Amino acid sequence: VNIGAGAATIALAGAIVGIGNVFNCFEGQHEITPIQPHFVARNPSLARQLFGYAILGFALTEAIALFALMMAFLILFIF
Repeated sequence: VNIGAGAATIALAGAIVGIGNVFNCFEGQHEITPIQPHFVARNPSLARQLFGYAILGFALTEAIALFALMMAFLILFIF
């Protein structure tokens, strides 16, 4: 049971990478993945609209992390 809960928390690492990727792509500072576009650096006039998309991406990625944490607790304490 503990191994299953530990395996369920691996999704949290993916969520952390996703959150970092959302804001890194928004700000335009790419040392790891230089292929992705620099949204604000390419068109600063769209910064306000793109910030809304970045917050949406952050919220969806954070929701996945919370679901993974919930599943880990369910596996740990229910089963």
